[in-house]
Amino acid sequence: MKNRVVITGLGVVAPNGVGLDAFSKAIKNGHSGITHHQQLADLNFSCCIGGIPHISEDKKLEYLTPLQLRGFNSSGILYGCIAGIDAWKDAGFSITSDSKLDFDSGTVFGTGTSGVEKFREAIYKLDDGDVKRLGSTVVVQTMASGISAFLGGILGLGNQVTTNSSACTTGTEAILMGYQRIKNGQAKRMLVGSCSDDGPYIWGGFDAMRVMTYKHNESPEQGSRPMSASASGFVPGAGAGALVLESLESALERQATIYAEVLGGHMNSGGQREGGTMTAPNAEAVQRCITDAIANAQISAAAIDTINGHLTATSKDSLEIENWTKALQRKGDDFPYINSLKSMVGHCLAAAGSIEAVATVLQLKEQFVFPNINCEDVHPEISALISEEKIIKTALETELNIAVKASFGFGDVNACVIFKSYN
Repeated sequence: MKNRVVITGLGVVAPNGVGLDAFSKAIKNGHSGITHHQQLADLNFSCCIGGIPHISEDKKLEYLTPLQLRGFNSSGILYGCIAGIDAWKDAGFSITSDSKLDFDSGTVFGTGTSGVEKFREAIYKLDDGDVKRLGSTVVVQTMASGISAFLGGILGLGNQVTTNSSACTTGTEAILMGYQRIKNGQAKRMLVGSCSDDGPYIWGGFDAMRVMTYKHNESPEQGSRPMSASASGFVPGAGAGALVLESLESALERQATIYAEVLGGHMNSGGQREGGTMTAPNAEAVQRCITDAIANAQISAAAIDTINGHLTATSKDSLEIENWTKALQRKGDDFPYINSLKSMVGHCLAAAGSIEAVATVLQLKEQFVFPNINCEDVHPEISALISEEKIIKTALETELNIAVKASFGFGDVNACVIFKSYN
């Protein structure tokens, strides 16, 4: 018998809300976290808007010690630590520096580029010949596995402690990697999630590619427009999402709160063939990822109530909807509800999948569908495929049982995870 896997803790650091309560309220009310950033304008960016979580100095001290914060300059690790620690506490675990090492618990916590501001700081010092002034934390702040190393030490995790990295698919992939470890009996609990740095050194390459919108520098909250006919590119964001996955047996034994069950999922690649490129998806691979996820979860496509898509507000949104209709064999009024959190927080890159997964699980737990904002003018290619009533514009309270979260990332990589309401 394979273990059943449930979600017992959530944590989130998003541009429109830090912490579960603030985030839940924001997504129900359609509140955007996108703002104008003068620094981007000063650096001659075309897109001068983005989503950056607000973290006060006092807030930082609730999660990291003054010693840990000395010379600390890695926004992604900060976001990941806050989300991860919140999720761990939300699952009912206490955190003490002298707590016993827990060999039953581990983490898969992903990132894209870690500590780019710390890299910049270190490079300038090295170029000036100040190698002895780099400090002792440059390595842990800039290595890819810095976030899992921080969380592993803070929480005393003795099972697998690692970092994955698969561009925009990172967070969804981390969930599936942790799920598989528990499913196969190799761990009782896995803290899974992902984080992303913010700022010009992460976002500049995308601005140079001209895939970010430049039309809403004066109206930032209207800038991120997934599925809209007037979408003009994605808005960059940053933050972190975290989930505690646990075997059902362990969760019941602890009498833990259960948010939802992870039924299964699938990961694959389009191999950058047959229309797939470094930046564009192979449609056949996307559809196969969805159908294989459904098969792995042992459900029917007809059972899916809502989809949290990848949907970035680029020209590929219509193709994604087409892929969903073909994979599910559902269209028009028969299509599930579908939404994109990116309308409120932008595209949080490596953190996107995990932040959006937290939103998906909250929908199941609280029985609502969060709205798509900035989508009054649904793209005609999309409305020709699915009913506009399935693209919710204001929060909808409704009965939900099965929800799907999918991510399709740079490098033509795909991941799809299926959640079920737990009663």
